[in-house]
Amino acid sequence: LDLNYQVGLFNNTGSLSINQLFFYTRINDPMLLMPVAGALSYRQQDGDLNTKGLETNIKLVYGDFKLFVGYTFADVRQHIGTTVTHYPLVSKHRLNNVLMYELEDEWKIGAEAYYFGSQLLNDGSKGKSYWITGFLAEKLFERFSLFINFENFTDSRQTRFDTIYTGSITAPVFRDIYAPMDGFVVNGGIKIRL
Repeated sequence: LDLNYQVGLFNNTGSLSINQLFFYTRINDPMLLMPVAGALSYRQQDGDLNTKGLETNIKLVYGDFKLFVGYTFADVRQHIGTTVTHYPLVSKHRLNNVLMYELEDEWKIGAEAYYFGSQLLNDGSKGKSYWITGFLAEKLFERFSLFINFENFTDSRQTRFDTIYTGSITAPVFRDIYAPMDGFVVNGGIKIRL
């Protein structure tokens, strides 16, 4: 089910739009990665995966500024035989925020912040929640544009707030990777319009 609403604001120099989505998905007899004799193997399981939730997206425009806010709630459960468990490596709560300034045919400048809620890991423990932030700028010219991205400038990475292995360094037992590993990244480039 998908609902939309839009209204003009600020004497029509801006607008507010809201999109509300409700979803449900069921996959019967899914292929799942399972431990088999000390290794991992894909096996088809009797049962199902149920995904239900909602996604809310809000866009507020005022002049050359645009604010996007999105929230996703996802409840994913695995039904195998008579056992029902939460499916691992899925954040139940996610938040997406982007603020953009766009001067038509000249500049695009934006800031972004993304929240990932805690998630169940394959070993039964819970991963920690975290934020990722970024900044981007693009200068547009007639035939090309120059851009720069500052990704994850708060340097959120799993190794700063959780372990990626247990045991000793000579005999590690690796845990799930559920958050960024590379930390703060800067990249830039040129886009050429043919």
